Amino acid sequence: MTVDAYDLTGRTAFVTGAASGIGRACAVLLAEAGATVHCADRDEAGLRETAALAEARGGRARTHPLDVTDRARLRDAVRSCERLDVLAAIAGIMHSSPVLETREEDLDRVLNVNFKGVLYACQEAARLMLDRGSKGSIVTMASGAVDTGGPGLLCYGAAKAAVVQLTKTLATEVGRHGIRVNAVAPGWIRTPMTTRHDEAAQAHTEALMTRMSPLGRVGEAENVAHAVLYLASDASSFTTGQILRPNGGVAMPW
Repeated sequence: MTVDAYDLTGRTAFVTGAASGIGRACAVLLAEAGATVHCADRDEAGLRETAALAEARGGRARTHPLDVTDRARLRDAVRSCERLDVLAAIAGIMHSSPVLETREEDLDRVLNVNFKGVLYACQEAARLMLDRGSKGSIVTMASGAVDTGGPGLLCYGAAKAAVVQLTKTLATEVGRHGIRVNAVAPGWIRTPMTTRHDEAAQAHTEALMTRMSPLGRVGEAENVAHAVLYLASDASSFTTGQILRPNGGVAMPW
């Protein structure tokens, strides 16, 4: 096997959450690897920026302004692809509250985006792959939160744990058709989602995460994008139902 195993020339990828952060990094890298990338997000301006970055690196990109909780629009966007080889379901939101203060509406909002949005994308992508008789790779975005408990992360962690179970279950159901399904569970990654606090709080959190990591640093979106590229490509042709953890060694589950 050579580096050609990472070549996605002639393939089509659909990336949710592509307007910023990990989603943007994934969309740009997949395009750079040769795929035509369909970028979906509710941030239309961010989508245009992502498409421009992908094209500046020689890639091809299409944009689909939508909310992943809108199942009909998501279905139409996925079905607009003549073929589909890769789904990267990245879209997600963050919420923090102690268990005893968590409101039903907060839990519903996070589950709707972080779990149901991933479920809908996986369903539509798998159906299209099956209808077109194409082998493919589905990559979901879990989190290091599935491996460790964290104060305030009930909604987020529960949704990401559900994504892991979805990933494993779907992998068992579509594997015989040549469709692989894997998850990426990043550690602390510097993105717009994790830098939403004030500078002092951000510096404190990053210092803590740096001390916890054997590598002595926090991650960047590109670190996760390379994990997604591996799972999307033929380099991982014998990998399915797995969780890849680019987390700097913060969690080392058996």
